[in-house]
Amino acid sequence: MSASAPADGAPREAAAADGVSEHESAAADAGGGGVRSMVERWKMDGAPARARLLLRGVGWLFSLLALVVMASNAHGGSHDFRNYPEYNYCLGISILAWLYTTAQVLRDASRLSSGRDVIAERKTAAVVDFAGDQVVAYFLISAMSAAAPVTDYMRRAADNLFTDSAAAAISMAFFAFVAIALSALVSGYNLSLEALA
Repeated sequence: MSASAPADGAPREAAAADGVSEHESAAADAGGGGVRSMVERWKMDGAPARARLLLRGVGWLFSLLALVVMASNAHGGSHDFRNYPEYNYCLGISILAWLYTTAQVLRDASRLSSGRDVIAERKTAAVVDFAGDQVVAYFLISAMSAAAPVTDYMRRAADNLFTDSAAAAISMAFFAFVAIALSALVSGYNLSLEALA
């Protein structure tokens, strides 16, 4: 009997350390159904998967804001984003970033809810995550570096709604870049774990 006491106490202590109360752990042991499987999946994937999902969700939001603000920046005459190739490039990259983060958020949510990834091979999935995050982050920073000098130059001559909207779109693209770059760090961490496994 004394030999079984440490074995029973260890999982409960581990569950409490993971943020799962003894009541939830006992319910899971008793066959808690969907709650048990969800708790197991969240514990299995861990904090990096949730952090990556959160960062990609933030990147999705800011890339959507960047493309909406830039696409609506048409105020007639020379105050139309279509007249400036730098702004067209920024809009195109914002659309690309939004499509990429949409696909990755849906993939991460599916992976966390079902426990299975769309890409079956774990190392391939880790490479796709890391490479995709790196490429999209690079494109975002290059679009911002192309559009920012034009906006700065125009704001020296006239500070108006057109230049303010362009600056806002560039700022949103920057925040999307930060979120996706941080997601690339998490993806790099996961890739290093897969390489060591």
